[in-house]
Amino acid sequence: MSYFTIKFNDLEIARKAKAAESFVDRSVGLMFSESLGEKDALIIHPCRSIHTFFMKYSIDVIFLNKANKVVKVLRNIKPWRVTPIYFNANKVVELEGGSLPESIEPGVKLEIECIS
Repeated sequence: MSYFTIKFNDLEIARKAKAAESFVDRSVGLMFSESLGEKDALIIHPCRSIHTFFMKYSIDVIFLNKANKVVKVLRNIKPWRVTPIYFNANKVVELEGGSLPESIEPGVKLEIECIS
């Protein structure tokens, strides 16, 4: 299991982002979890669309391209929703709803660094 930090300039977006590496991890995602910890996240790769079926809380979602540039930001997606397909996206970062800073918007590049 791999973990990453995610930053924008000096701003920490996620201190501990878990990578969903297997098909099962990508399929299950955050379903049935009670919550994400503060500054925690889930990275799903490859991914161009997500759903929030069977989730118990809202999430903020960042769609990234291969160069880790933000393609789309969706904030406070409630449970039981489906996002559009973003064909330019390559991966998704899911965070606790309301935790994503306003400075994260399409076009900015995020730094993703492996910590384990």
